[in-house]
Amino acid sequence: MGNVWLASALWLGLALAASVISIRVAMSVALVEIMVGAIAGNVIGLTITEWVNFLAGFGAILLTFLAGTEIDNRVIRKHFWPSMGIGIVGFLAPYLGVLLYARYGIGWSWPQAQIAGISLSTTSVAVVYAAMVETGFNKTEIGKVILAACFVNDLPTLIAQRWFQPAFKPMKDDRAAPAPVAEGR
Repeated sequence: MGNVWLASALWLGLALAASVISIRVAMSVALVEIMVGAIAGNVIGLTITEWVNFLAGFGAILLTFLAGTEIDNRVIRKHFWPSMGIGIVGFLAPYLGVLLYARYGIGWSWPQAQIAGISLSTTSVAVVYAAMVETGFNKTEIGKVILAACFVNDLPTLIAQRWFQPAFKPMKDDRAAPAPVAEGR
């Protein structure tokens, strides 16, 4: 899409539509925005430009920062082990489940199975925080424990990404170059 103003209008219109849909179906606006964005990217063919990528990254960082400011040290000290347990189990269960399924269930190689496990074992602090703010759950003690567990869950994900990164090699795309055409026939 060459016209930046048209792309901007479409993105803003889709964000507005996601907000209206989320109110109608009583679902978190962050989740509806993700679904609307996935549909728009695949059906409409709306591509991500540099400025959209920048705004998305900035918004995610801002929401993560705001989520961090919501964590109460007193609550975390009181519920340290439950937060750690929820976060670690919240990482290990999906990681091992997806890793083993990808490797043995569908026959992927170890590096592919590892990347699938890592990708599906993380939480999005920004999405969890946005959903909690909408419902008021971020003000409760259990909401703060869950938010802390999200941060704990992200730590093993980052460590696993660093640990297994040397095993990840970009795939060679044989379709990138067109086949040579025989001349002089």
